[in-house]
Amino acid sequence: MRKWTIALYVSLFVSFLLFSGCKIYSFTGASLPANVTNFSVELFQNLANNGPASLGQVFTDRLKQKMQTEANLRMVPADGDLQFRGSIVGYTYTSEAPIAGATSGLNKLTISVRVEYINTKDEKDTWAENFTRFAQFSSSEDILSVENRVIEEINRQLVDDIFQRALVKW
Repeated sequence: MRKWTIALYVSLFVSFLLFSGCKIYSFTGASLPANVTNFSVELFQNLANNGPASLGQVFTDRLKQKMQTEANLRMVPADGDLQFRGSIVGYTYTSEAPIAGATSGLNKLTISVRVEYINTKDEKDTWAENFTRFAQFSSSEDILSVENRVIEEINRQLVDDIFQRALVKW
């Protein structure tokens, strides 16, 4: 019984050593310096020639939600330790997968976002980058009936890419 107790204490001690240090780790893979406690996200303006009027707000809200829930940081209105800003720079529909007797079997919506990421605690960890994602849908579906679902799917992918680039460092 005494061996099990010693083994338990040794295991706890080793675990403590592995998870202590200068970074905070989460189950999402994000690693943050201990001095990073908050973030801010400016409204992403829709600079693309088309798309729904709410596109920038919907994307901004999705990014804020991801940062709050998965990075476990506090959101501040401006000047956060981590800052995100940018714009929607592309919103295009294209026809894909031609089929006999029809013009297209699939349509594709592509959204591109320009993101500027600023880490005020580590200037070397600052970048600006474009992110692009798309989703396909059947050409038999009316765009107005699927647009919100397709935009949500693309936004989820874009926000995941931004989160990975900013906090997981892939």
